[in-house]
Amino acid sequence: MRTALLQSSGHPGSVAENLRVLDEAAGRAAAAGAALLTAPEMFLTGYAIGDEIGRLAEPADGTSAAAIAEIAVRHGLAVAYGYPERDGDTVYNSAQLISADGTRLANYRKTHLFGCFERDHFTPGDHQVVQAELNGLTVGLLICYDVEFPENVRAHALAGTDLLLVPTAQMHPYQFVAESMIPVRAFENQMYVAYVNRVGQEGEFEFVGLSVLAGPDGVPRTRAGRAEQLVFADADPAFLAASRAANPYLKDRRPGLYGSLS
Repeated sequence: MRTALLQSSGHPGSVAENLRVLDEAAGRAAAAGAALLTAPEMFLTGYAIGDEIGRLAEPADGTSAAAIAEIAVRHGLAVAYGYPERDGDTVYNSAQLISADGTRLANYRKTHLFGCFERDHFTPGDHQVVQAELNGLTVGLLICYDVEFPENVRAHALAGTDLLLVPTAQMHPYQFVAESMIPVRAFENQMYVAYVNRVGQEGEFEFVGLSVLAGPDGVPRTRAGRAEQLVFADADPAFLAASRAANPYLKDRRPGLYGSLS
C-alpha cells in the first residue's frame, strides 16, 4: 500500500488553514498513487497553542472529521491525522483514521503524555491497541511518546498490526528517536512503522522533522529532511510475510519470564 507522510506543522491555531493544507497534500498524494495519507500529531489545530487546545477540541465525529471525510472521498484515499478530541469536559490527544469512502475506521487516544505541557492540557487514554483493516493490512495507531515504550509496540505486534501509524511532535534534542529507535521498533516487532512529524519552531518547541517509514527489516523506505515535505513509501504485505517467516523474535518469546515487567 502506497503511503504518504505529510511532514508539516501547518498553521497553528487555524483549523481552516490546516484543512486546506491537508486537502492540498491529499491531492498530491493521490496523484502519486498513495492509498493513505498520514499527518502529524495535533495537525488539525497545531500543537503549541496553549489554552486554545481546549477551545478548538472537537468530538471524534465533529465538524472537522466530516470535512476530512470529504477530503478522503474527493481524493480517493484514506487519511490519518492528529487532533484534540473533546468528550464532554475531557480533552484527549487523539489520532483518527478515515477511509477513502469517508468511514471513520479508528480513533486512538494517546496513552503516554509527554511533559508538563501535555499533562496540563490532556487526559491520557486507556486503550493500548486500536486497529482497523485497510487495503488488506491491519493498521494500528499510536502517538509520538507512545512508541518510545516497547510494550506498546509489542502489544501491536502480538495483536497482528502490519502497519503502525505514529503521528508525532518530535522535538529537539530527541531526534535519535526518528533516526534510530523507529527502525529498531519496526525490526524487533516485524511490522512497518510510519512516524510522521511536525517541523520547525512552534512556541517553545523546535520540531525536528525526519519523518520515516521503516520496514520490518529495520530499513527506512523513505525519510524526510528538516523542511515541510511530502514523502512516499510502500507497505508491502508479501515482503512483510516473508520477513515474519524468517525472523524468530515473536515465536522465540518466553512470556513466562516477563511477569516482572508489569
